[in-house]
Formats: sequence, structure tokens, C-alpha cells
Amino acid sequence: MTNRTLTIAAIDPSLSHFGMAKLVFDVDSATFDVKALQLIDTEKMKSKTVRQNSDDLRRSREIVKAFHAFVADCSLVFAEIPTGAQSARAALAFGVAIGILAACPKPLIQVQPFETKLATVGTKTASKEEMIEWATTRFPNAPWLRARSGKKQIVNANEHLADAVAIAHAGIETDQFLQLRAMLAKTSIAA
Repeated sequence: MTNRTLTIAAIDPSLSHFGMAKLVFDVDSATFDVKALQLIDTEKMKSKTVRQNSDDLRRSREIVKAFHAFVADCSLVFAEIPTGAQSARAALAFGVAIGILAACPKPLIQVQPFETKLATVGTKTASKEEMIEWATTRFPNAPWLRARSGKKQIVNANEHLADAVAIAHAGIETDQFLQLRAMLAKTSIAA
């Protein structure tokens, strides 16, 4: 029997820190390995001569370009859908993130933030430190961001990458994905 695998992307969307994980999922064993991690950091321009909405458009385009390139070889995408904006600026950033996900060139399975935390750390209120600890312990060989000093110290910027890996973990437990996996398990063709 040959291993049947799917290449999957998992996304923690944000206008400032767009976290992406690429994983290879083994259909038969229901396990995955982290193959790539990418964090798209977009910063506001410091210049006051650029309109805010023009800068938002620039940042959004940077994300879309990198996002589409990252998922090009993936069969599907898991994504956490942003919720709960506390300000108009946060609502705009969430809208941008949702718009980018709406333009995803691959089939997308939605994962809610509470599903991600429950499926990994086991509590709806997991902290970013707990999420990083879960992901880096479970996948120690993944290409995590490390301190520049050459040490093996994991940095806090891994928050978004750890969330992306956790989103994949929650995604493979969704009803939608379990149905897809059941169909793939019945086929004799490698996925």
C-alpha cells in the first residue's frame, strides 16, 4: 500500500502578521508533518505623504501575492476566520483578512478560534505562550523562527506560525475534512 498524502496550508490571517504553515497530511494514518512556515509581516509606512487607505492596499497586495504563492502546490487550505473587533481599525483589518481568504485560489475549510485552542491546548482561553509551547513541542523540527544570536531560542513572533499549525490540527478534526478524508480513504488513487 502506498502512502496517500495531501499538501495542506493552514492560515492565521492578519493585516500585520499573516501566519502560514504548509503541511503534508497522510490520509491513511491521519498524521501530518510541518514542511514550511512563513510569516508575512506588513508594516505601516512611516511617511505622512501616503494616505492610510493606499497603504492598506499596498499591505493587502503584499499578503495576497505571498499567500497565493505559498498555497500554489496545496490541495486545500484551513483558515481561522477573524472575529471580535474592538475598534474601527481592527474591524478594517479583519475585513482585509476575510477578503484575502475569500480570494483563496484553493478550497478553504473554516476553523473557529475556539476550535483551534480546544483541539490543541484544551481550553478556549489558551494564551499565545501556551500555543507556541504546544506547537514547538509537538513539531520540534519545524522551521520555527529563532533568536538571531544563533541560539535555539524560539521567539515570540512564532505566535502566528504556531497558531497556523494549531489551525491545521483543528482543521483535520472538522466534519468537512473528515468527510473528505473518508472519500479519499476509499479511493485507490494517491491524493
